[in-house]
Amino acid sequence: MSLQGSRLARGRVHYAWYVAGITFVTLLVAAGIRSMPSVLIVPVEQEFGWSRATISFAVAINLVLYGLMGPFAAALMDRLGIRTTIVASLLLVASGIALTPLMTAPWQLVLLWGVVVGTGTGMTALVLGATVVNRWFGERRGLVMGLLTASTATGQLLFLPLLAMIVQQVGWRAAVIGVGAVALAVIPAVLLLMRERPRDLGLAPFGRTEIETPPPPVAGNPFGHALGALAEGVRSRDFWLLFGTFFICGLSTNGLIGTHLIAACIDAGIPELRAAGLLAMMGVFDLVGTTLSGWLSDRYDNRHLLAWYYALRGLSLLWLPFALDLSFFGLSLFAVFYGLDWIATVPPTVRLATNAFGRDKAPMMFGWIFTGHQIGAAVAAFGAGAMRTVMDGYLEAFLLAGLACLLAAGMSLMIGRAPATPARVVREAA
Repeated sequence: MSLQGSRLARGRVHYAWYVAGITFVTLLVAAGIRSMPSVLIVPVEQEFGWSRATISFAVAINLVLYGLMGPFAAALMDRLGIRTTIVASLLLVASGIALTPLMTAPWQLVLLWGVVVGTGTGMTALVLGATVVNRWFGERRGLVMGLLTASTATGQLLFLPLLAMIVQQVGWRAAVIGVGAVALAVIPAVLLLMRERPRDLGLAPFGRTEIETPPPPVAGNPFGHALGALAEGVRSRDFWLLFGTFFICGLSTNGLIGTHLIAACIDAGIPELRAAGLLAMMGVFDLVGTTLSGWLSDRYDNRHLLAWYYALRGLSLLWLPFALDLSFFGLSLFAVFYGLDWIATVPPTVRLATNAFGRDKAPMMFGWIFTGHQIGAAVAAFGAGAMRTVMDGYLEAFLLAGLACLLAAGMSLMIGRAPATPARVVREAA
């Protein structure tokens, strides 16, 4: 352990908060990188003449891999450690970003931004937050997960307006290079501060008094462990309900709004910099909404919280086409309302996954559930781009996403409830 780490471990503040802090920064940077396609779609379309559907396909690949890497990243963290996994992720992302300005063909965009950057950012997705929370915190897990989840909103808040300004004034290549440099700058902080478990510092998890016995070392192929977790999950009704609701969550957030809102605003005559400001505004309100959601998930029925979140999000998406007609003022109202609900679904989803599968298995199970989130995001990213190409607008995409959220609200209430068997129905009728 470094001298700095030793001093912090002996301090008044539990070291779990330092681990949560560096995790927050890592997730924040990953979120900023992940959100960048929203400011690149129009400049790349204009420079190369590629259709929006073609560019959206690369974004869809990115989103799928961002989610698909989750369970495998959890297995790698168990086998290689959190710190090694994060550093490898940041190096991979920086490599893909550094080569992006040299691309000249659509397949290169798919390879670099879709495959390489998608894989790298997926290794530091929300599964990292779930792993840190389950290892380091015995209390306030919902609150901490809410804060870590909110880092994605903060990443948008910090990166998008700045990136949009750089793209507008200097060009998209300068913005891409700057983001790559930020990814590399995080690595020294991770090496200095990140630790695997409280026991490594002679500490108990935050909120507990006993130092936990570490689990036995993970042997075998980490990818095999991830697939084994999937095999267990698919036999569970709750897994499919969580997977399905999170599919709709991804479809209605970073797949649709995170990818296409700026382009939709430009279609409506709103400048790109101002449209990026709308996403940043959502980030501000989501920081509040997701943190509050984490606090609520420690105190109330998480199924009911999810139902409310999805229902309110659905209503806001049904309102969005009318907000676009009202120009910037109507969109500002949408940004506030939608922003409070952007990813407030994550803390209760993590809590329900932990309840269903246990604390040790929860990160990997959540990784597979998060894969559903990103598959939904990919469907929306490509589907909305294709609809825009064919129908010359986003109306149908917004309406379909709103209706899907209302469906997710009903599915949320079924999580954790035993299915009604014929014998059970007879007993209840008697």
